[in-house]
Amino acid sequence: MTSSTTRREGRREEPVSYYGRPVIKAPSWSAQDIAGYFFLGGLAGAGSVVAAGAHLTGRDTTAKALKVSSLAAVSLSAAALVHDLGRPSRFTNMLRVFKPTSPMSMGSWLLSAYGPAAGAAAFTAVTGRLPRTGATATAAASVLGPALATYTAVLAADTAVPAWHGAHRELPYLFAASATAAAAGMALVAGPVHENGPARYASVLAAVADGTAIHAMERRLGTVAVTCREGRAGTLLRAARGLTAAGGVAALLLGHRSRPVAAGAGLALLAGSVCTRFGIFAAGIASAEDPAHTVAPQREAAERRAQCSQ
Repeated sequence: MTSSTTRREGRREEPVSYYGRPVIKAPSWSAQDIAGYFFLGGLAGAGSVVAAGAHLTGRDTTAKALKVSSLAAVSLSAAALVHDLGRPSRFTNMLRVFKPTSPMSMGSWLLSAYGPAAGAAAFTAVTGRLPRTGATATAAASVLGPALATYTAVLAADTAVPAWHGAHRELPYLFAASATAAAAGMALVAGPVHENGPARYASVLAAVADGTAIHAMERRLGTVAVTCREGRAGTLLRAARGLTAAGGVAALLLGHRSRPVAAGAGLALLAGSVCTRFGIFAAGIASAEDPAHTVAPQREAAERRAQCSQ
């Protein structure tokens, strides 16, 4: 009797793991909290960038709506993170150190810096007071926004989870595209039709970038990509691609004609972004729980190194 299980592929037997047990421990993160945290952080960060653009181009209604939605999103995002941590003190404890090499440490500081800027931007937009302070806060939030929208991809890729770590190059681009789709969707939902031109074009770019990033990610993952195509993750990611593409096409072709159509396209984009974040989360958990997905990438990497050395 051997101490490990095997999986036969043609004439070759592929080792799976010791006694068929998972090679790594799957993250204990709650899907509702952490995948929601991924989505809400992306919506907030990208929303601040769109809000700043609307502010500069005189699209005041859209700018106000995006500033308020970004504040709401980052507040809910922080609440989801604290809920998953279990106690608020665990979040504040992470601020005791500033460690540039730790995505968790940098993310905590990023949230702490972005939140007040987003709050000031929203407060001044709603009340009409302190316009110069509001402009400064809007600019600060837009500068921090891209990092907030994508740092969670770095956080996930920094783990040993095969579907996340294996896609460490593509995951930030996918999260950026997904966040852009969400922000464009929010602008289409909350803004008037005559102000939604930039959001309509952004939604198309986001849809193209989203599909391209997922395709590149699956190619790089190799055999692990099956976790993105099957089960709960596969269902969510297929829905994400369909919703994002449909929302982008509807926004571009009809979003300038009808308020209900623009709002419907925006909701599709938002739903597509939600499905992307939850789908990526589900794929990661599935890849960690199946030992074959942990061993196979190691074997493929060893074969590539052997080929290069020849």
